[in-house]
Amino acid sequence: MVNKIIDQNIQQYIDANLNTDLHTLLLKKSPFPEVSMQDIVQQIKGKQVAQKKFPFLLNDGIVFPPQLSLEQSSSDKTALYKSEILKGDKFIDLTSGFGIDAYYLSKNFHEITLVEQNKELLEIVEHNWNVLDRKASFINRKLEDFLEENDASFDVTYLDPARRDTHKNKVFLLEDLSPNILDIQEKLISISNNVVIKLSPLIDLKYLVSVLPRIFRIEIIAVKNDVKEVVVFLSKENTGEISCHCVNLDSGEPAFSFQFGTAENESAEYGEPEKFIYLPNNAVLKAGVFNLISQKFGLKKLHPNTHLYTSDQKIQDFPGRIFEMESIEAKQIQKKSQFNIISKNYPLKPEEIRKKYSLKDGGENYLIFTQSKKGKIILKSV
Repeated sequence: MVNKIIDQNIQQYIDANLNTDLHTLLLKKSPFPEVSMQDIVQQIKGKQVAQKKFPFLLNDGIVFPPQLSLEQSSSDKTALYKSEILKGDKFIDLTSGFGIDAYYLSKNFHEITLVEQNKELLEIVEHNWNVLDRKASFINRKLEDFLEENDASFDVTYLDPARRDTHKNKVFLLEDLSPNILDIQEKLISISNNVVIKLSPLIDLKYLVSVLPRIFRIEIIAVKNDVKEVVVFLSKENTGEISCHCVNLDSGEPAFSFQFGTAENESAEYGEPEKFIYLPNNAVLKAGVFNLISQKFGLKKLHPNTHLYTSDQKIQDFPGRIFEMESIEAKQIQKKSQFNIISKNYPLKPEEIRKKYSLKDGGENYLIFTQSKKGKIILKSV
């Protein structure tokens, strides 16, 4: 399909229909006998995804895979962040997929190997890398077979296991992934001193630490406050200490780092709302270090189950949003006024609050509905 789809006339047709309704397009007959309308729509979808997720692939001659491979691919933002961490001589991606991670991560290596069991997908990646003038060895093998036959070693081994079972249901435990990480972790370590595994943002960190004895680093990566990936690093030379790093890309917020395990020993100071209210970003909240935040930044926590913090003086370099607020009574809320609503440890969801008080959504002002140790409270931005 690759050689057919890059025909200049077909590419011009694709570009001319980037904004056409795809359902309508699928009902039409392809104007090109050698390429089906399904293949054409696949390329249009690919370009639409690339515009937001990896715009560097909007070059002429790039071919896109089916929808599932696009969905499973990293964005260029998260891939670029990981590439700034990793470097060396020899790099291997054992689950190449569409190759977004490999493309960015390989920039800091001299020898690149991509392994992918889907032959058609690997052909697409190899074609695209040739278009982008990027060199690599492309191996069409099942990961487990490659590991059995391989006798080479690598500075960094990377993999992004498939997170769907045979019925296409999402799975999260390492033993349910494809490949089964628990089965191959020692084999991975035997060929590389640094193994990097991309996992679901929903995976439990304590579970990871309990089943991966070689783990020494965890990266929680969010983009605009949406947690996209949990990335774990394994090493032969694990000292037993695990560093955890929380980043919120495209936010301007600082990273937050701590030693996993030690944070559980911290205790929080509690207090009623003061002038400033702090809401940690979702990467930090994913880490679950709610008491550590209080200790590290000298902030009071409102309630054991309310992950909001407060201080009278503004703290700089906080990994999240900072609001200047005052406490108000429900009767002070004017109907039809406009607010962004935040509900934390409160019985009503934002949409229910909006309906109850007849509020419009948006604007520059905020209302926070939450609880302190003394009970339910409402905070309004000033």
